[in-house]
Amino acid sequence: MKAIVVMFDTLSRHFLPSYGNDWVHAPNFKRLSGRAITFDTSYVCSMPCMPARRDWHTGRPNFLHRSWGPLEPFDDSMPKMLNDVGVHTHLTTDHNHYFEDGGLNYHTHYTTWQYWRGQEGDPWIGDLNEPDIPKGAFGKNGIYSEPQVFEDYRKAFPEESDASMQRLRYLTRQDWINRGKMNVEENQPQARTFKAGLDFIERNADHDNWMLHIETFDPHEPFYTLDRYKELYKEHHDKYEGPFFDWPMYARTTDHPEENKHLRVEYAALVSMCDEYLGKVMDMMDEKGLWDDTMLIVWTDHGFLLGEHEWWGKMSMPIYQEIAHTPFFIWDPRARAAGERRRSLVQPSIDLAPTLLCFFGQEPTKDMIGKDLAGVITDDTPVRDAAIFGMHGGHVNVTDGRYVYMRAPQNPDNKPLYQYTLMPTHMRASFAVEDFKNLQTAEPFSFQKGACTMKIENVTWVARDKQFETMLWDTASDPSQQVALNEPALEVHMQSHMVALMQEADAPSEQFERLLL
Repeated sequence: MKAIVVMFDTLSRHFLPSYGNDWVHAPNFKRLSGRAITFDTSYVCSMPCMPARRDWHTGRPNFLHRSWGPLEPFDDSMPKMLNDVGVHTHLTTDHNHYFEDGGLNYHTHYTTWQYWRGQEGDPWIGDLNEPDIPKGAFGKNGIYSEPQVFEDYRKAFPEESDASMQRLRYLTRQDWINRGKMNVEENQPQARTFKAGLDFIERNADHDNWMLHIETFDPHEPFYTLDRYKELYKEHHDKYEGPFFDWPMYARTTDHPEENKHLRVEYAALVSMCDEYLGKVMDMMDEKGLWDDTMLIVWTDHGFLLGEHEWWGKMSMPIYQEIAHTPFFIWDPRARAAGERRRSLVQPSIDLAPTLLCFFGQEPTKDMIGKDLAGVITDDTPVRDAAIFGMHGGHVNVTDGRYVYMRAPQNPDNKPLYQYTLMPTHMRASFAVEDFKNLQTAEPFSFQKGACTMKIENVTWVARDKQFETMLWDTASDPSQQVALNEPALEVHMQSHMVALMQEADAPSEQFERLLL
């Protein structure tokens, strides 16, 4: 048996024709729905990028115990488990967070791996000359070099350090240097990532026992793509008269209606590029006759707000449906179910580890909370009544597939809150020296195989605006989450789901304390 996993970063469900979109050009996603199972009730688990990837490796939630960071020494890793029993696992990716301090060991758990440079502010091309940035670029609230923009950002997020602000300036400058080396499509990271994946299939189609993981950072911001994809939305581009704008800050959008419209089109053009390369994978499966013995999985870590709820982004606000409710597709050659939809509640970031292990004849470990989706794929047999999701230090959220309950921290200072880790790094740097001044040692949680960890007070999250209100939503009658419910009995019912799932994950006691559960 063989498996191909195609992972897009920040792929929003409501931009795909498979989920009702009628204006984004994405024929291959529609074609995929005809060849595979389309899941209608798929949710995130841990947010954002690397926390979701720890979920993917380990089959269990990351966000209750720590924020962004590497795999821990006690973690089970699905790609490594497959490699250990003779299944060759290969990663081709342009996702630069794998190669920073906070993602330093995910790729090494694959048998082989490839990395393609240039996404976002990847420190790739060394060039001390000033990049050629379009005049008037970026507009208010865009991530760019105008001093006032950074002052606005500092006011919105006063907890950001001077070092963080300097890093933001560096990323934007470096992004424009990188773009200068990617002005033809074959040099773009997504194109190179998929080409390497197709080359792997070409070499190995006649072999058995392999899993190919093709992961592109697109359509994550910045929404940079070339003219042939923008031409699909030419009518809008011809009408837009605002500043160059394809990289939003995670900020409020109330004052920017035209930029909101424009940003959605920039994002749509990048989705169309993703669609193009998804089609190349499906073409290769046709050419090599792989549908008979090869599982195809297409998924994403989360969506993105493009003006919905008056926000741009995915982390500085509640995890609304546009972020949490994700697209997800599987072709399973054992079931051979195609062109069908499934309503059962699933969480690909934790369910795919047990699903792939079982597909290759291996047992998930006892610490994997995710579920093998074979029964859902075959006949929509449910695997859970409710699903928990969130970001370390933010809301803890739970859904039963219809109702979504967002439980806010009940203390204004969001305490107590700790990180439990043996790998103390943030996204791009180690923990600061001062973070260790009051270091404690924690007794092992159930999934740590007897290993104690550091217990470090969390200082990376500050409540902003009204994002920490507790809210309850009916996504069937109110899918855009405009009017929160006030139903105490239903809230108690959703709390019972939340408590049970937190207990199943062996959540730290202070998580219950800060939520008053």
